[in-house]
Amino acid sequence: MPENTPGTATASERVVKKYPNRRLYDTQTSAYITLAEVKALVMQNEPIVVKDAKTGEDLTRSILLQIILDEEAGGAPMFTEAMLVNIIRFYGHAMQGFMGSYLERNVQLFTEMQGRFADQMKGATPEMWRNFLGMPMPGVPGMPDASNYQAQSQQFFQQMQEQMQKQTEQMLTAFGIKRP
Repeated sequence: MPENTPGTATASERVVKKYPNRRLYDTQTSAYITLAEVKALVMQNEPIVVKDAKTGEDLTRSILLQIILDEEAGGAPMFTEAMLVNIIRFYGHAMQGFMGSYLERNVQLFTEMQGRFADQMKGATPEMWRNFLGMPMPGVPGMPDASNYQAQSQQFFQQMQEQMQKQTEQMLTAFGIKRP
């Protein structure tokens, strides 16, 4: 979703209004929609913004989090309890901003890798799929390599560590503490 100022929508975004009775109103179709239909819009890469019908407050994050919560409560959750605990521990921590950027970048890299893979597998025959599923991913010529994703992730993490080190050194210098 494109970033914009809270409560405003760009011309290309679909505006959904949330009413006090918890109903969601799609201004493009002039109809009430469900949370499942909002999820479907997200899955179709439809840029949306959810606004409080009365105040105009941007509720997009809240609605997206509700969709994630519903998905996690259903069938096969994506996040383990250990992962959720670790994410919670980063709130209020000095690394909170870095952790958010790190997770966002990794999900973006994974999505790009998945998209390249899907493009390369268009037109694959059932026989090709059987052969592919029997081989490790890095061994398939022309396929996106998971090690590339891992290398990019590791590089981003290293950059994050270097940035933290620089900020720590600047803070220590500001307090008159010299590094040995």
